[in-house]
Amino acid sequence: MAQASIGDSEFDRETAVTPGAPGVYDTQLFPGWTVMNIVNGGYLLAVMGRALGDALPHSDPFAVSAHYLTPSVPGPAVVRTEAVRTGRTLSTGQASLFQTGEDGSEVERIRFLASYGDLDALPDDIRTAAKPPEMPPLERCVSTSEGPLPDGDFTIIDRLSMWLDPATVGWAVGEPSGRGEMRAWFGLADGREPDPLSLLFTVDALPPTSFDLGLRGWTPTVELTAHIRCRPAPGPLRVAITTRNLAGGFLEEDAEVWDSADRLVAQSRQLARAPRA
Repeated sequence: MAQASIGDSEFDRETAVTPGAPGVYDTQLFPGWTVMNIVNGGYLLAVMGRALGDALPHSDPFAVSAHYLTPSVPGPAVVRTEAVRTGRTLSTGQASLFQTGEDGSEVERIRFLASYGDLDALPDDIRTAAKPPEMPPLERCVSTSEGPLPDGDFTIIDRLSMWLDPATVGWAVGEPSGRGEMRAWFGLADGREPDPLSLLFTVDALPPTSFDLGLRGWTPTVELTAHIRCRPAPGPLRVAITTRNLAGGFLEEDAEVWDSADRLVAQSRQLARAPRA
């Protein structure tokens, strides 16, 4: 498969924003990035991350926190940004995405606060106990292009090249492990290489860990915080997501994203509503 260059891929075209008034960007949310006809939360992070990166003097997202207020649907939207503070190494801004509701009024879908910097200027010292997830080689994993597919309309699957760890796909044959784990080799279907913006999408792109807990259906994100740690090397990513606690109808998902050079390039935690059993 030929690789799409950054800027000329489906992901770039369909997360594009068009500047209008100062700090205001028009965009289109595309139906190919939906789960059960609702726009995926990671895709929304990438759209808003692109707008805020254009509005601030620094372009690389370092830390983002998003609250999902109402479900986003395919169609036109507008992103309004505001610079909160600009410094020498970090700039912080906020953004909100709006769509027109059924009654014609403007509805806020997601509110986003983020700090941006220059990933290439970071020191190269690493002191960590974190290790890449133990997974079989890609060729021994299960491609979502051949199955398993979740129940319902998961149009987003066609945008992805994803090979799931066989130890985390028991849910597909009615045998979830109950451990709340999901692991996969991950990339975009058109071969676009990963970058900081696409990592914002990656942290929320795998099937939800609720499947491995024996729960099927939509798992809507309430809040998601992501940290981008370094610019990823070319090649497939390894993504590991875990849930340790489902209580009161909510669960957390902790994600780690590792690049082909065995570096931890992104981390996230989100709070989501659990599907109804």
